[in-house]
Amino acid sequence: MTIGLICNRDTVIVRRDDTITIAARLMREHHVGSVVVVEDLADGVKPVGVLTDRDLVVEILALEVDPQTVSVGDIMSFELISAHENDGIWVTLKRMRSQGIRRMPVVDDRQRLIGIVSVDDLLELLAGELGDLVKLTGREKEREILKRNG
Repeated sequence: MTIGLICNRDTVIVRRDDTITIAARLMREHHVGSVVVVEDLADGVKPVGVLTDRDLVVEILALEVDPQTVSVGDIMSFELISAHENDGIWVTLKRMRSQGIRRMPVVDDRQRLIGIVSVDDLLELLAGELGDLVKLTGREKEREILKRNG
C-alpha cells in the first residue's frame, strides 16, 4: 500500500505572506495541528514548508510576540521533508521517525501537493491491521471447533 492511498487529501494550506493569525484561525476551524505552506504553480501548489501549533507556541506565544507583526514565512520550518505518493507506508514511517516529524506533506511526480500524512493516520491504519490479525486468530479457532465437532 502506498502513502498516496491513505494520506488526507483535504490539506489546509497557507502562503508565506499570510499572517500567523490567519494560520492559527485555519488550524482552529479545521481542527488540525499544522498547515502546509505552499507556493502557487500553474497547475496546483507546491509545498515549501510546514507551520505547526507547536511553532506558534514556541516562536510566538512563549516570546510574547505580537502575532499581527509576524508572517507565516517568518517562522515556518524551511527544511521541508515530504513523501512521494508512491512511497510505501514503512518507508514513510521510517523517514518520519528518523527526522522526528509527526506530519509530512505528500507530493506527486511534479512536486505538487496532493495531501498530508500524520502519525495519527498511520496509527489508525496500523491499529486496524492489528485488529484484523486478532480477528483472524479467533476465526481460525472457530473453524477448528466446527471442523472437529462436525
